[in-house]
Amino acid sequence: MTVTISLETMKFHAFHGMMAEERSIGGVFLVDISFTVNSNAVETDRIEDTVNYSELFDLVQDEMMKPSYLVEHVAGRITKAIKTRFPQIISLFVKVSKLNPPVNGEMTNASVTIVT
Repeated sequence: MTVTISLETMKFHAFHGMMAEERSIGGVFLVDISFTVNSNAVETDRIEDTVNYSELFDLVQDEMMKPSYLVEHVAGRITKAIKTRFPQIISLFVKVSKLNPPVNGEMTNASVTIVT
C-alpha cells in the first residue's frame, strides 16, 4: 500500500550562511520531510516494512551539521542522502527553513523546498 509519511518541524542549531557570524555563531533551522513509499507495515506492523523515522532523522541531522553557505545546498544534500539511503521512497518533499535570516527588515524565516 502506498502511504505518505511526514517528519515535521525538526529543529537544529546549525552553521549555514554567507556571513562570518552565521558560520561561527550559528542559527536555528527547521526541516520538514514528507514522502510516499510502498509499505506493508500497514498490515505487518514491522519496522522492516517501512522507513525507519529514527534513521531518517539521524541522516537529516548529519547533513544539517555540515556547514554550507546556502540553504539550497543543505536542502540538496538532504534530498540526495535520503534518496540514496532509502531507494524505496517514491516521491520526496524536503523543506529547510532558516529562522530570522539576516536581512534589512523583519522576516520570520526563509525557506527552500525541493520536490522530487
